[in-house]
Amino acid sequence: MSTREPPDDSVEEMSASIPPQKWSKEIFDGLVQNFRFPKSWGVMYPEGGQTAAQAPAGYITLFWDYFTDGNFRLPVTRFVLNILGYYKFHISQLNPMGMVRIRHFELLCRSMHIDPTVDRFRVFYQLHCSQGFYSFAQRPSAKKILLTPPKSFHEWKPKFFYIKAGVIPMKMTF
Repeated sequence: MSTREPPDDSVEEMSASIPPQKWSKEIFDGLVQNFRFPKSWGVMYPEGGQTAAQAPAGYITLFWDYFTDGNFRLPVTRFVLNILGYYKFHISQLNPMGMVRIRHFELLCRSMHIDPTVDRFRVFYQLHCSQGFYSFAQRPSAKKILLTPPKSFHEWKPKFFYIKAGVIPMKMTF
């Protein structure tokens, strides 16, 4: 699972299929205020025409839907870091449904006083890739634990922002 290597031109192909940002500065400012991002994190609204694949040097891309529907929070939990480390993909390559499944599993485990681990997560989910983005599909043999997932995420790709890479304390590669 974790041994795949993208071809050298995969970043160019991915950036060509990613639409430019398409959400208002006011909504972005509300996100920054509501989630109390400190100035030291260097949160940046993208300039017109930029895409999620064009994060400035020293920055990474995060998507608005991670926070609103995926229940993602910063600072990131050790479990999320373990998932990213095990599967060896960059957080900006995760689609919001993948974040929903990761965070739902983590919160479900914690509510039952069970330590969320990658091995436990893998009992229920398997890695899935579609259009250059990763998610997790329910294993056919596993009990369904996310009973009513969101049906879809409309126009999530153009709702992104940049944040200093050090906010997520691990080396991630595409």
